[in-house]
Amino acid sequence: MSKDEVRNENAASEEPVAAIGGTLGVEGVEAARFRRKKLEPKPSWLKAEPPKGENYERLKNTVKGLGLATVCEEARCPNIGECWGGKQGTATATIMLMGDTCTRGCRFCAVKTSRTPPPLDPDEPRKVAEAIHKWGLDYVVLTSVDRDDLPDGGAAHIAETVRRLKTGDKVPLVEVLTPDFQGKLELVALVANSGLDVYAHNVETVEALTPFVRDYRAGYRQSLKVLEHAKKVRPNLITKSSIMLGCGETDEQVRQTLRDLREHGVDVVTFGQYLRPSPRHMKVAAYITPDKFQHWREEAEAMGFLYVASGPLVRSSYRAGEFFLEHHLKARAKAHAQAQTQAQGQVQ
Repeated sequence: MSKDEVRNENAASEEPVAAIGGTLGVEGVEAARFRRKKLEPKPSWLKAEPPKGENYERLKNTVKGLGLATVCEEARCPNIGECWGGKQGTATATIMLMGDTCTRGCRFCAVKTSRTPPPLDPDEPRKVAEAIHKWGLDYVVLTSVDRDDLPDGGAAHIAETVRRLKTGDKVPLVEVLTPDFQGKLELVALVANSGLDVYAHNVETVEALTPFVRDYRAGYRQSLKVLEHAKKVRPNLITKSSIMLGCGETDEQVRQTLRDLREHGVDVVTFGQYLRPSPRHMKVAAYITPDKFQHWREEAEAMGFLYVASGPLVRSSYRAGEFFLEHHLKARAKAHAQAQTQAQGQVQ
Protein backbone atom coordinates (compact mmCIF):
# COMPACT_ATOMS: atom_id res chain seq x y z
CA MET A 1 0.00 0.00 0.00
CA SER A 2 1.39 3.41 -1.00
CA LYS A 3 1.80 6.35 1.41
CA ASP A 4 -1.09 8.12 -0.31
CA GLU A 5 -3.31 5.07 0.12
CA VAL A 6 -2.36 4.82 3.78
CA ARG A 7 -3.14 8.51 4.25
CA ASN A 8 -6.50 8.13 2.55
CA GLU A 9 -7.38 5.08 4.60
CA ASN A 10 -6.43 6.81 7.84
CA ALA A 11 -8.22 10.01 6.90
CA ALA A 12 -11.30 7.97 6.08
CA SER A 13 -11.32 6.38 9.53
CA GLU A 14 -13.40 8.66 11.70
CA GLU A 15 -14.49 6.18 14.38
CA PRO A 16 -14.70 7.80 17.83
CA VAL A 17 -11.26 7.62 19.47
CA ALA A 18 -12.97 6.96 22.81
CA ALA A 19 -13.31 3.37 21.66
CA ILE A 20 -9.60 2.85 22.34
CA GLY A 21 -9.64 4.60 25.71
CA GLY A 22 -9.36 1.31 27.56
CA THR A 23 -5.80 0.78 26.33
CA LEU A 24 -4.56 4.35 25.94
CA GLY A 25 -6.26 6.06 28.85
CA VAL A 26 -7.64 9.60 28.73
CA GLU A 27 -4.29 11.23 28.02
CA GLY A 28 -3.55 8.71 25.30
CA VAL A 29 -6.91 9.34 23.69
CA GLU A 30 -6.30 13.09 23.67
CA ALA A 31 -2.85 12.55 22.18
CA ALA A 32 -4.31 10.29 19.47
CA ARG A 33 -6.96 12.85 18.69
CA PHE A 34 -4.34 15.59 18.43
CA ARG A 35 -2.11 13.49 16.19
CA ARG A 36 -4.99 12.63 13.88
CA LYS A 37 -5.99 16.27 13.57
CA LYS A 38 -2.38 17.27 13.07
CA LEU A 39 -1.40 14.60 10.58
CA GLU A 40 -4.62 13.75 8.75
CA PRO A 41 -6.49 16.92 7.80
CA LYS A 42 -8.93 16.86 4.92
CA PRO A 43 -7.43 18.18 1.70
CA SER A 44 -7.52 21.95 1.24
CA TRP A 45 -9.70 21.61 -1.87
CA LEU A 46 -12.61 20.37 0.27
CA LYS A 47 -13.13 23.70 1.99
CA ALA A 48 -16.32 25.56 1.03
CA GLU A 49 -17.21 29.19 1.55
CA PRO A 50 -19.69 29.85 4.37
CA PRO A 51 -23.22 30.65 3.17
CA LYS A 52 -24.06 34.34 2.92
CA GLY A 53 -25.65 36.97 0.74
CA GLU A 54 -29.03 38.59 0.09
CA ASN A 55 -30.37 35.78 -2.10
CA TYR A 56 -29.28 33.18 0.44
CA GLU A 57 -31.08 34.91 3.30
CA ARG A 58 -34.21 35.46 1.21
CA LEU A 59 -34.47 31.81 0.17
CA LYS A 60 -33.72 30.59 3.69
CA ASN A 61 -36.47 32.75 5.20
CA THR A 62 -39.05 31.67 2.60
CA VAL A 63 -38.25 27.98 3.10
CA LYS A 64 -38.60 28.34 6.85
CA GLY A 65 -41.79 30.40 6.63
CA LEU A 66 -43.58 27.84 4.45
CA GLY A 67 -42.32 24.83 6.40
CA LEU A 68 -40.50 23.33 3.40
CA ALA A 69 -37.50 21.00 3.42
CA THR A 70 -34.50 21.43 1.13
CA VAL A 71 -31.92 18.80 0.32
CA CYS A 72 -29.42 21.65 0.52
CA GLU A 73 -29.99 21.75 4.29
CA GLU A 74 -31.03 18.17 5.09
CA ALA A 75 -28.11 16.57 3.22
CA ARG A 76 -25.67 19.21 4.53
CA CYS A 77 -24.60 20.22 1.03
CA PRO A 78 -21.34 22.22 1.07
CA ASN A 79 -22.49 24.40 -1.84
CA ILE A 80 -25.60 25.89 -0.24
CA GLY A 81 -24.11 29.39 -0.10
CA GLU A 82 -22.93 29.33 -3.71
CA CYS A 83 -26.15 27.88 -5.15
CA TRP A 84 -28.61 29.88 -3.05
CA GLY A 85 -26.55 33.00 -3.51
CA GLY A 86 -26.60 32.49 -7.25
CA LYS A 87 -24.29 33.59 -10.02
CA GLN A 88 -25.43 36.43 -12.24
CA GLY A 89 -28.87 36.22 -10.61
CA THR A 90 -29.33 32.49 -11.28
CA ALA A 91 -30.00 31.21 -7.76
CA THR A 92 -30.76 27.50 -7.55
CA ALA A 93 -32.55 25.91 -4.61
CA THR A 94 -33.27 22.21 -4.34
CA ILE A 95 -36.60 21.57 -2.64
CA MET A 96 -37.01 18.17 -1.00
CA LEU A 97 -40.58 16.93 -1.37
CA MET A 98 -42.55 14.51 0.80
CA GLY A 99 -40.91 15.43 4.09
CA ASP A 100 -37.45 15.02 5.55
CA THR A 101 -37.61 11.31 6.42
CA CYS A 102 -36.72 8.55 3.94
CA THR A 103 -37.84 4.91 4.01
CA ARG A 104 -34.41 3.77 2.83
CA GLY A 105 -31.08 3.71 4.62
CA CYS A 106 -28.25 4.27 2.14
CA ARG A 107 -24.87 4.15 3.87
CA PHE A 108 -23.71 7.49 2.45
CA CYS A 109 -26.77 9.66 3.12
CA ALA A 110 -27.38 12.07 6.00
CA VAL A 111 -31.17 12.23 5.57
CA LYS A 112 -33.24 10.72 8.41
CA THR A 113 -34.75 7.26 7.85
CA SER A 114 -37.86 5.46 9.09
CA ARG A 115 -40.10 2.64 7.90
CA THR A 116 -43.13 4.79 8.72
CA PRO A 117 -42.50 8.45 7.86
CA PRO A 118 -45.16 11.05 8.59
CA PRO A 119 -48.00 11.23 6.03
CA LEU A 120 -47.68 13.49 3.01
CA ASP A 121 -48.77 17.10 3.25
CA PRO A 122 -51.43 17.31 0.51
CA ASP A 123 -50.91 21.07 0.38
CA GLU A 124 -47.17 20.79 -0.27
CA PRO A 125 -47.38 21.13 -4.09
CA ARG A 126 -49.20 24.45 -3.67
CA LYS A 127 -46.75 25.71 -1.03
CA VAL A 128 -43.73 24.78 -3.13
CA ALA A 129 -45.15 26.51 -6.19
CA GLU A 130 -45.96 29.56 -4.08
CA ALA A 131 -42.40 29.72 -2.76
CA ILE A 132 -40.77 29.35 -6.17
CA HIS A 133 -43.06 31.90 -7.79
CA LYS A 134 -42.43 34.25 -4.87
CA TRP A 135 -38.67 33.96 -5.37
CA GLY A 136 -39.07 34.60 -9.08
CA LEU A 137 -36.51 31.93 -9.91
CA ASP A 138 -35.87 30.90 -13.49
CA TYR A 139 -34.86 27.39 -12.50
CA VAL A 140 -35.77 25.03 -9.67
CA VAL A 141 -34.62 21.56 -8.71
CA LEU A 142 -37.06 19.24 -6.97
CA THR A 143 -35.88 16.12 -5.21
CA SER A 144 -37.50 13.86 -2.66
CA VAL A 145 -36.98 11.20 -0.10
CA ASP A 146 -37.88 7.63 -1.05
CA ARG A 147 -41.40 6.76 0.09
CA ASP A 148 -41.69 3.01 -0.32
CA ASP A 149 -44.58 3.14 2.16
CA LEU A 150 -46.79 4.77 -0.49
CA PRO A 151 -48.44 2.71 -3.26
CA ASP A 152 -47.06 5.01 -5.98
CA GLY A 153 -43.88 6.02 -4.18
CA GLY A 154 -45.10 9.62 -4.26
CA ALA A 155 -45.05 9.89 -8.06
CA ALA A 156 -48.43 11.63 -8.24
CA HIS A 157 -47.35 14.10 -5.54
CA ILE A 158 -44.19 14.98 -7.48
CA ALA A 159 -46.09 15.30 -10.77
CA GLU A 160 -48.67 17.60 -9.17
CA THR A 161 -45.90 19.85 -7.84
CA VAL A 162 -44.39 20.15 -11.31
CA ARG A 163 -47.77 20.96 -12.86
CA ARG A 164 -48.37 23.72 -10.33
CA LEU A 165 -44.91 25.15 -10.95
CA LYS A 166 -45.69 25.24 -14.66
CA THR A 167 -48.87 27.27 -14.10
CA GLY A 168 -48.86 31.06 -14.19
CA ASP A 169 -47.40 33.96 -16.09
CA LYS A 170 -43.72 33.25 -15.44
CA VAL A 171 -42.97 29.55 -15.12
CA PRO A 172 -39.53 28.27 -14.14
CA LEU A 173 -37.56 25.53 -15.79
CA VAL A 174 -37.89 22.44 -13.60
CA GLU A 175 -35.43 19.65 -12.90
CA VAL A 176 -36.61 16.69 -10.81
CA LEU A 177 -34.23 14.28 -9.07
CA THR A 178 -36.52 11.30 -8.61
CA PRO A 179 -36.55 8.09 -6.57
CA ASP A 180 -36.49 4.81 -8.52
CA PHE A 181 -40.15 4.05 -7.66
CA GLN A 182 -39.02 0.44 -7.07
CA GLY A 183 -38.54 0.09 -10.81
CA LYS A 184 -42.22 0.65 -11.65
CA LEU A 185 -41.88 2.24 -15.06
CA GLU A 186 -45.45 3.52 -15.23
CA LEU A 187 -44.59 5.78 -12.30
CA VAL A 188 -41.45 6.97 -14.06
CA ALA A 189 -43.64 7.86 -17.05
CA LEU A 190 -46.09 9.73 -14.81
CA VAL A 191 -43.33 12.06 -13.61
CA ALA A 192 -41.62 12.30 -17.00
CA ASN A 193 -44.89 13.50 -18.56
CA SER A 194 -45.64 16.07 -15.85
CA GLY A 195 -44.00 18.97 -17.72
CA LEU A 196 -40.51 18.90 -16.23
CA ASP A 197 -37.47 19.90 -18.26
CA VAL A 198 -34.75 17.64 -16.79
CA TYR A 199 -35.30 14.13 -15.41
CA ALA A 200 -32.53 13.21 -12.96
CA HIS A 201 -31.92 9.97 -11.11
CA ASN A 202 -28.60 9.03 -9.54
CA VAL A 203 -26.77 5.75 -9.89
CA GLU A 204 -24.58 7.13 -7.05
CA THR A 205 -21.71 4.67 -7.48
CA VAL A 206 -20.31 1.92 -9.71
CA GLU A 207 -22.19 -1.35 -10.09
CA ALA A 208 -19.80 -3.45 -7.97
CA LEU A 209 -20.11 -1.12 -4.97
CA THR A 210 -23.87 -0.53 -5.19
CA PRO A 211 -24.82 -3.25 -2.63
CA PHE A 212 -22.39 -1.73 -0.11
CA VAL A 213 -23.25 1.93 -0.70
CA ARG A 214 -26.98 2.07 -1.43
CA ASP A 215 -30.00 0.59 0.27
CA TYR A 216 -30.71 -3.02 -0.76
CA ARG A 217 -33.86 -1.89 -2.58
CA ALA A 218 -31.84 0.38 -4.89
CA GLY A 219 -30.30 -1.51 -7.82
CA TYR A 220 -27.76 -0.23 -10.31
CA ARG A 221 -29.52 -1.79 -13.30
CA GLN A 222 -32.87 -0.63 -11.95
CA SER A 223 -31.60 2.95 -11.91
CA LEU A 224 -30.39 2.65 -15.49
CA LYS A 225 -33.82 1.41 -16.56
CA VAL A 226 -35.47 4.39 -14.84
CA LEU A 227 -33.29 6.82 -16.80
CA GLU A 228 -33.78 4.93 -20.04
CA HIS A 229 -37.55 4.85 -19.68
CA ALA A 230 -37.81 8.57 -18.97
CA LYS A 231 -36.02 9.21 -22.26
CA LYS A 232 -38.20 6.64 -24.05
CA VAL A 233 -41.37 8.36 -22.85
CA ARG A 234 -40.11 11.81 -23.87
CA PRO A 235 -37.20 11.55 -26.32
CA ASN A 236 -36.39 15.28 -26.11
CA LEU A 237 -36.19 15.22 -22.31
CA ILE A 238 -32.76 15.82 -20.79
CA THR A 239 -31.74 12.99 -18.47
CA LYS A 240 -29.09 13.30 -15.81
CA SER A 241 -27.24 11.18 -13.24
CA SER A 242 -24.52 11.57 -10.62
CA ILE A 243 -21.54 9.52 -9.43
CA MET A 244 -19.78 9.81 -6.06
CA LEU A 245 -16.03 9.21 -6.12
CA GLY A 246 -13.93 8.12 -3.18
CA CYS A 247 -16.03 5.07 -2.29
CA GLY A 248 -13.41 2.52 -3.34
CA GLU A 249 -14.14 2.40 -7.08
CA THR A 250 -11.52 1.67 -9.72
CA ASP A 251 -10.93 3.75 -12.83
CA GLU A 252 -12.24 1.01 -15.10
CA GLN A 253 -15.40 0.71 -13.00
CA VAL A 254 -16.02 4.46 -13.34
CA ARG A 255 -15.36 4.24 -17.07
CA GLN A 256 -17.85 1.38 -17.41
CA THR A 257 -20.45 3.37 -15.47
CA LEU A 258 -20.06 6.22 -17.95
CA ARG A 259 -20.50 3.79 -20.83
CA ASP A 260 -23.62 2.36 -19.20
CA LEU A 261 -25.11 5.82 -18.72
CA ARG A 262 -24.48 6.76 -22.35
CA GLU A 263 -25.90 3.47 -23.58
CA HIS A 264 -29.09 4.26 -21.66
CA GLY A 265 -29.38 7.74 -23.21
CA VAL A 266 -28.22 9.85 -20.28
CA ASP A 267 -27.25 13.40 -21.35
CA VAL A 268 -25.68 14.93 -18.24
CA VAL A 269 -23.40 13.46 -15.57
CA THR A 270 -21.89 14.98 -12.45
CA PHE A 271 -18.96 13.77 -10.35
CA GLY A 272 -18.44 14.68 -6.69
CA GLN A 273 -16.39 13.57 -3.69
CA TYR A 274 -18.11 11.35 -1.14
CA LEU A 275 -17.85 12.95 2.30
CA ARG A 276 -18.79 10.98 5.40
CA PRO A 277 -21.72 12.70 7.18
CA SER A 278 -21.06 11.01 10.55
CA PRO A 279 -19.21 8.06 12.14
CA ARG A 280 -22.36 5.98 11.55
CA HIS A 281 -21.94 6.23 7.78
CA MET A 282 -19.50 4.40 5.54
CA LYS A 283 -15.88 5.54 5.53
CA VAL A 284 -14.24 7.55 2.78
CA ALA A 285 -11.94 5.23 0.82
CA ALA A 286 -9.96 8.04 -0.84
CA TYR A 287 -9.95 11.79 -1.34
CA ILE A 288 -9.88 12.38 -5.09
CA THR A 289 -7.69 15.22 -6.33
CA PRO A 290 -9.02 18.11 -8.45
CA ASP A 291 -6.77 16.94 -11.29
CA LYS A 292 -8.48 13.55 -11.26
CA PHE A 293 -11.90 15.19 -11.34
CA GLN A 294 -10.72 17.19 -14.34
CA HIS A 295 -9.64 13.93 -15.98
CA TRP A 296 -13.12 12.43 -15.55
CA ARG A 297 -14.76 15.57 -16.90
CA GLU A 298 -12.67 15.39 -20.05
CA GLU A 299 -13.20 11.65 -20.47
CA ALA A 300 -16.97 11.97 -20.01
CA GLU A 301 -17.16 14.85 -22.48
CA ALA A 302 -15.25 12.75 -25.02
CA MET A 303 -17.94 10.08 -24.65
CA GLY A 304 -20.57 12.53 -25.85
CA PHE A 305 -22.32 13.74 -22.69
CA LEU A 306 -24.12 17.03 -23.28
CA TYR A 307 -22.65 18.49 -20.09
CA VAL A 308 -20.35 17.30 -17.30
CA ALA A 309 -19.83 18.89 -13.89
CA SER A 310 -16.90 17.38 -12.01
CA GLY A 311 -15.21 18.51 -8.81
CA PRO A 312 -14.69 17.59 -5.15
CA LEU A 313 -17.63 19.68 -3.93
CA VAL A 314 -19.93 19.14 -6.91
CA ARG A 315 -23.31 17.62 -6.04
CA SER A 316 -26.12 16.35 -8.26
CA SER A 317 -27.97 19.67 -8.38
CA TYR A 318 -24.84 21.83 -8.26
CA ARG A 319 -25.52 25.08 -10.14
CA ALA A 320 -28.04 23.19 -12.25
CA GLY A 321 -29.87 26.32 -13.32
CA GLU A 322 -26.69 27.94 -14.53
CA PHE A 323 -25.86 24.89 -16.63
CA PHE A 324 -29.28 24.78 -18.25
CA LEU A 325 -29.60 28.48 -18.87
CA GLU A 326 -26.01 29.14 -19.92
CA HIS A 327 -25.30 25.99 -21.89
CA HIS A 328 -28.29 24.07 -23.13
CA LEU A 329 -30.57 26.98 -24.00
CA LYS A 330 -27.76 28.77 -25.81
CA ALA A 331 -26.95 25.59 -27.72
CA ARG A 332 -30.60 25.13 -28.60
CA ALA A 333 -30.89 28.74 -29.77
CA LYS A 334 -27.79 28.28 -31.93
CA ALA A 335 -29.20 25.11 -33.47
CA HIS A 336 -32.50 26.87 -34.14
CA ALA A 337 -30.72 29.78 -35.85
CA GLN A 338 -28.72 27.38 -38.00
CA ALA A 339 -31.89 25.54 -38.99
CA GLN A 340 -33.55 28.83 -39.99
CA THR A 341 -30.52 29.82 -42.05
CA GLN A 342 -30.57 26.49 -43.85
CA ALA A 343 -34.30 26.80 -44.50
CA GLN A 344 -33.90 30.28 -45.94
CA GLY A 345 -31.09 29.05 -48.17
CA GLN A 346 -33.30 26.30 -49.53
CA VAL A 347 -36.12 28.80 -50.26
CA GLN A 348 -33.74 31.06 -52.17
